Amino acid sequence: MKRFVWISLVVLAVLIAFIVVGKKAGWIGDNGTVKVSTTKPLKRTIVEKVIASGKIYPTREVKISPDVAGEITELYVIEGDSVHAGQELARIKPDIYMSTLDRAVAALNTAKANQLSSQSQLTQLKAQQENAQKTFQRNKQLYDQKVISAADFEQIETQYKSAQAQYEGAQQAVEAARYNVESAAAGVKEARENLSKTSILAPIDGIVSKVNVERGERVVGTAQFAGTEMFRVADLYAMECRVDISENDVLCETVGDTAEIDVAAYPDKKFYGVVTEIANSANSAGVAGVTTDQVTNFTVKIAVNKSDYATMINTQEKRYPLLPGMSAQVEIRTRRVENALSVPIQAVTARTDTTAQKQGSDDKTKELVFVYNAEKVKASQVQTGIQDDQFIEIKSGLTGNEEIVEAPYSAVSRVLRDGSRVQKVSKDKLFDEKKKD
Repeated sequence: MKRFVWISLVVLAVLIAFIVVGKKAGWIGDNGTVKVSTTKPLKRTIVEKVIASGKIYPTREVKISPDVAGEITELYVIEGDSVHAGQELARIKPDIYMSTLDRAVAALNTAKANQLSSQSQLTQLKAQQENAQKTFQRNKQLYDQKVISAADFEQIETQYKSAQAQYEGAQQAVEAARYNVESAAAGVKEARENLSKTSILAPIDGIVSKVNVERGERVVGTAQFAGTEMFRVADLYAMECRVDISENDVLCETVGDTAEIDVAAYPDKKFYGVVTEIANSANSAGVAGVTTDQVTNFTVKIAVNKSDYATMINTQEKRYPLLPGMSAQVEIRTRRVENALSVPIQAVTARTDTTAQKQGSDDKTKELVFVYNAEKVKASQVQTGIQDDQFIEIKSGLTGNEEIVEAPYSAVSRVLRDGSRVQKVSKDKLFDEKKKD
């Protein structure tokens, strides 16, 4: 009797364990059925976007450095001032450049005086040369007639050649004096230009966005090293956003793409713009200070629509809504497909084709959706196109009349197989059950 009780208990324990394991494995109760929600492919307009972060900059900004060195004696502007091209912004102490100009003018006057002296000497020597030439010609006739001796003629000939050489030398001296005058005139022009450069002028119309100097400071001219950056003048009425786009996304970009811009300083306002420039060369930067790994990005410029911020400009109070260096996030709309047959992104999964692997084929991964039909699913291979935040374009593999599994993603990506048994439930009920679990 005891033996029978023990055997009964063992059989009961095994039966209970089998029931528990069977339910968990789906052998008992739902027969391995997976609960899913379904949807139908629909035609939608899909806009592909590239998201990137960047900063706001003026479309045109000029850094101003002096051409000459010296002490700043006058400072006429402050940050935020509006200026026009040619307006004086500051002045560098001109004393040394005025002295240089005076010396250059004096050197020019000296050169002109020397030129006049050389010209006068040339006129005198020309008269002497002409007189010597006439004397030589008369005595040559007398020598030919045997009237004078050869010694007298040779002396007269020597005097003529000497006068000729002196005249030619005077001509060269006049030419040299002319070059000296031109050189001195160039020195005056350079000195006058250097003196004019002590006045720092605005190169463009715009706003003084930065002032880096104070009155009394000494600055270095661009002739010495890089020079001191004194001002920045920017056109704050025309702004752009510069973002870095990865090499994987930059080929999707084209000039003229529209963009939505979120400026951190204006969390409740949207700005819009157009891509105006895409860099042809990459900007490479090390990842986390490791120089062996490189992140390759390309700079893309997006012009911000002026109409989005023009009314926010207050010139009287020198307030401009978009300032250089403001942070921004950009969504660039790269490609757009109208009436695209599409499904939710989570309804598409990539599965490895083990058969292809065994055969050595390169096409080892397939994009699949699971088509629902009579409590079962059929794996259908599809070709996808562009996608947005929610939907992905189906180029081939579906007609639009099918009913496909869209959730849960864990089932679509890992559990379901061709021929798997499923139970269709609503998405709300499905997620409610997930929360309870």
